[in-house]
Amino acid sequence: MSKLQFGWSEVSITPDKKISLAGQFAERISEYVEKPLTATALAVSNEEDQMVLVSVDLGSLGWSLLQAVRERLAGNTVGLDPMKIIIAAIHTHTGPVYRSRSRQPSDVSLRQLLESLLPAGKKYVEKVNVSSNPEIASPDEVTELLTERLTQVILEAWANRADGSYVNAFGRAAVGMCRRAAYSDNTAQMWGETNTAVFDALEGGSDTGIELLYVYNADNELTGVLANLACPAQCVQHRLFVSPDFWGETKMLIRKHFGEHVFLLPFCSAAGDQCPVDLVRWVEPESDLNDPNCKRNNPPARRADPSMFDLAGMRKAGKRVANEIIEIYDEMEYEHVSDADLVHHVRDMQLPIRRATLSDVKKAEANIKDYLRDVQGDVDYNDVANMQVNLGILTRFKYQETHDILDTEVHTLKLGNIAFATNPFELFLDYGNQIKCRSLAEQTFLIQLCNGAEGYLPTEKAEIHGHYSAFIGSGYVGHVGGEQLVRETLKDINGMFSK
Repeated sequence: MSKLQFGWSEVSITPDKKISLAGQFAERISEYVEKPLTATALAVSNEEDQMVLVSVDLGSLGWSLLQAVRERLAGNTVGLDPMKIIIAAIHTHTGPVYRSRSRQPSDVSLRQLLESLLPAGKKYVEKVNVSSNPEIASPDEVTELLTERLTQVILEAWANRADGSYVNAFGRAAVGMCRRAAYSDNTAQMWGETNTAVFDALEGGSDTGIELLYVYNADNELTGVLANLACPAQCVQHRLFVSPDFWGETKMLIRKHFGEHVFLLPFCSAAGDQCPVDLVRWVEPESDLNDPNCKRNNPPARRADPSMFDLAGMRKAGKRVANEIIEIYDEMEYEHVSDADLVHHVRDMQLPIRRATLSDVKKAEANIKDYLRDVQGDVDYNDVANMQVNLGILTRFKYQETHDILDTEVHTLKLGNIAFATNPFELFLDYGNQIKCRSLAEQTFLIQLCNGAEGYLPTEKAEIHGHYSAFIGSGYVGHVGGEQLVRETLKDINGMFSK
């Protein structure tokens, strides 16, 4: 155990040009910047070990982007270990498309596969031109910007380290809810209709807890807050502007209260089946979402929160989180920790690939053939959405010819009485709950979409129910790998705390 040092930094990652917005089937181009996108870093070290935690306002953090940052940091002379860097996305759908590859990438996207299967005379038509538009930043331009800025924010946070302390705390804010509706025929749908007699229940639970870490300088003045919430930044996910979603609102309110010098470091906990939208009290959004999974036919009016697809809902969610962070700070009576054990383990887990069967493939091929025969005119994002299950099966069948496991980078850390654990998935909530319940740490921070982007990791129940986020092409790993991830993560965490 030795004295801790903490260093903060924040940089803009907002491109100067318009951007192609990532995260939906429909092609979108940004019209303006609602709030800037940023990357925020907290460097922590003592004589024993180190970590740099980075939160980035993106939909995902691809493996190739992580590696590009590590390459730029290789051979540094300031004592920073590039392998002890943790970079995670908040999963905003109003951030940029950039050039990135998974660690073990498949060769073709669903759109590319659909285009290759089109009969003569049909073509794919973009809703808006994102493929050859000189007004928007190219994926390569954005990738270079992200690589440069992420490298910068890490080095700045490392250089800014100074003696300090932390207080870990806990709060609650009702933001994340299950976004999968389950039905009486043993199926489920992402964003599914609930105003129907065949609706049974939301498939999973929710977690309103916020794991909090308040960081102070040597004079016991607040310098920043780490907040870990089981909900992706997906309120205004269909809109045509650049935004860090509700976390941007939270940061604005935190700085309004504490001062512009205070940092906010947001991380998404296990939340692959979570979102800010209340499927039970559905409130129609102000404008068309252009999402075939979110269609409602004449829904009844509800007195509830504003639609979480709109700016009013986003502001409500951000305010709830900010208010809780401020209230917990005002009520805190815990002692500051300035000397603590810091142990940071990094390793690869070999998780099994979720496989498609030959029967699955034959059925998918027949479904695609029938669909393309019957569809009128050219195809667009709606057709990719309608055929995603079948297209995903074909891409997985090809992929599994050369891959049987996914090398999965996982970090587990001990900081005093608290634990951190990462994964590169959109991990369903149940797995996170299992880890938190059985962890020996006083408090466990789980960070998903971290150091890679390997898709959804659904539960067995979700796989049986099917639909988006749970079908074979939704992610590389299925419930067998999810259960292994839980076991091995707990072994790593509890091995640190049982000594």
